Amino acid sequence: MIGIDVGGANLKVVDDGGSHIHYCPLWEGAPVTEILKRFRKGTADPAAVVMSGELADCFRNKREGISFIVDAVKRAFPKAIFYGTDGGFHTGPVPELAAANWLASADYFRTRYPDALLLDVGSTTADIIPLNHFDDLRGHTDLTRLQSGYLLYTGMLRTNVATLLRSVEIDGVKTPVSTEYFATSADAHLVLGHIAPPQYSCDTPDKKEKTIEASLHRLARVVCSDLEEIGKRGALQIASAFWAEQRRRILTGTAMVATESGACRVIVAGIGAPLFARELGGIDLSEEMGEIADALPAFAVREVALRGCY
Repeated sequence: MIGIDVGGANLKVVDDGGSHIHYCPLWEGAPVTEILKRFRKGTADPAAVVMSGELADCFRNKREGISFIVDAVKRAFPKAIFYGTDGGFHTGPVPELAAANWLASADYFRTRYPDALLLDVGSTTADIIPLNHFDDLRGHTDLTRLQSGYLLYTGMLRTNVATLLRSVEIDGVKTPVSTEYFATSADAHLVLGHIAPPQYSCDTPDKKEKTIEASLHRLARVVCSDLEEIGKRGALQIASAFWAEQRRRILTGTAMVATESGACRVIVAGIGAPLFARELGGIDLSEEMGEIADALPAFAVREVALRGCY
């Protein structure tokens, strides 16, 4: 049994050899089937699957996206089963498959940490999941999770810096930002030392290098400038302002859900696990699980399927 998480930007696979993360943007016609076939030993191999990529704007609607993903997976693993927001497995494309990856993670951890809140900070989003209210989580869509505060659309790599900032202080001068797609959260976290260059796994806005120097140049453009004009200090001020706002939003959202649910502690997964576990005084699942914590839904859906003897 292998676990598969098909996101809009990343394809994650967990098998007996560990976790495997591929940057796989569906809107660019990513070869999902071809990548998955690398993990197949035979056509009868079982696979448990979750998805969130159905929301990619290359699809006319979620129904079309679900059908595409189910078909792409089944061409590699004909016997694949798909976990839904109803907490059950399905063999074909049904509406419940849309964005059920977070629930699979909750399903796996709800008995191990029944009094906890799970914060999963990935490349694109932050999921805030009260494990002690699992039965109430079934049936939630991304829309209702946004409305309830269980989903924050900001992550460690792919968030446009301008989506969280309206202005920044550049050497004491309040400076409005450009809303162009000049720099991402990956640029901010890289120059601040929160991630290493190999963790910058998505495309850069300018399709150039994934280095600290290149990230500083991209950050300078956020205020319609360049690095020669504002210097490294100015670019770092932009990165720090972005981080302060992202940190505020995620910590505020986590505190709100923890208060409402009565969760006693926080466990943290995803690429942001080490950073936010420190910020929250929580349990860093990457220390317990290693690299698999970065592909948690893929691991979780496999474990949930095995638990049900599929």
